[in-house]
Amino acid sequence: MLAGRNLIEPSNLSIEELDEVFSLAEKIIVDPSAFMDVCKGKILATLFFEPSTRTRLSFEAAMLRLGGSVLGFAEASSSSTTKGESLADTIRTVSSYTDIIAMRNPKEGSALLASKYSSVPVINAGDGGHHHPTQTLTDMLTIRAEKGSFSGMKIGLCGDLKFGRTVHSLAKALSRYPNNEFVLISPQELQIPEYITSQVFRAAGIRFTTEERLENVISDLDILYMTRVQKERFFNEQDYIRLKDSYILDKEKMKLAKKTMIVLHPLPRVNEIAPEVDTDPRAVYFKQVKYGMFVRMALIAKLTGAL
Repeated sequence: MLAGRNLIEPSNLSIEELDEVFSLAEKIIVDPSAFMDVCKGKILATLFFEPSTRTRLSFEAAMLRLGGSVLGFAEASSSSTTKGESLADTIRTVSSYTDIIAMRNPKEGSALLASKYSSVPVINAGDGGHHHPTQTLTDMLTIRAEKGSFSGMKIGLCGDLKFGRTVHSLAKALSRYPNNEFVLISPQELQIPEYITSQVFRAAGIRFTTEERLENVISDLDILYMTRVQKERFFNEQDYIRLKDSYILDKEKMKLAKKTMIVLHPLPRVNEIAPEVDTDPRAVYFKQVKYGMFVRMALIAKLTGAL
């Protein structure tokens, strides 16, 4: 049973519990109208202490489509934290009014802290560079819907692998399934942290390779997960100029890829995927946005005990 549970990081859910959420999400996709009243009378609080477009609106759309209501704020300046109120007191107060809380806060560990003071389930909608579990669930539902499985995949992670929390969470999640292999595509300055390769990949017996040029490996991939290469992370501009074009996915690079490969991106994008790729049937990053709403619908219904 997931009712009353918190979701602070993806590993809070077992593989069986993840399957329960994804199966419900797939039922909602098939017939959304059958679920339009399951959260009638329930209230979701969206507490966003930093700006968000997709995540906040996705949570709100999810609850509204389940027949529930939403209250909250979209930036810290709209809350009593500007008066010096502690996070603990904010959570104690808001959980008195609502049935479930989705919170984004720039401080790592804030979601875990909130869960200790909340009388209702807390969903972490991003805590600094730490975790963003519903983005991981979004990525996984997209893979399940488009590829039919989480196993036996060759997964390319491309771009900023050092600071990208979505990359770290997805790597951890897919390492729980058998026969996956990772190709880590990044400049040396933005390579994936050592703890991922040692404590996640090697600990699980997962094969992985590193590569600096996307075109050298794209033909082997089943999944390509693109992220933005951030100019501000480079030690000097010459290195950025030297490498930045290697990480722009365009039609020419897509010609090298399998017909069955899919391209994911957590968004927002800047220039790392050319707009010309958007019409390629393998580009599923805007479908991914909609899958995110459906998986949040399933999660809200489960954690509130509505289903």
